[in-house]
Amino acid sequence: MADTFKSETKLSQWDALMLESLKAYGWPDAELISRVQAGNLPTDESKFHFEYTALTALANEEQDTFAQAVTNGYQIKYNTIRGIHSWILVALKQEAELILEPENEAVIAHLSEVDAQRLASVLSFGWVLSPNEGEQDSEGRDSYRVEPIKA
Repeated sequence: MADTFKSETKLSQWDALMLESLKAYGWPDAELISRVQAGNLPTDESKFHFEYTALTALANEEQDTFAQAVTNGYQIKYNTIRGIHSWILVALKQEAELILEPENEAVIAHLSEVDAQRLASVLSFGWVLSPNEGEQDSEGRDSYRVEPIKA
């Protein structure tokens, strides 16, 4: 994908996953920020079993950073291949294909253009999102591959 806008706000991969899991509740940004700062959060029943106390600490210690991440987006500081796979599941509600072959590791997902742009904007330095030309799913979404940038 063409180099898309990268946010100045940086979150750890785990904080980003926790934030995305809470965004799924559909709360307005101000309510989400308030709930996280107060620690007024549901118990996570997902396979991740998120403990939101670390996110609450971040929201209170770095209020501007957290508010910016919620309202204007963020970039992940450092991605792992499994972390990207998890982010697609949590943020985009899609089970992507995880390829762990040495020298060929990648995550493949069918994404709308909006979701592809969103994913590209959160990826840390060292990762690239590129379309798999001509491959679409039954919903008309294009296939994309996320992989480490090869030197």
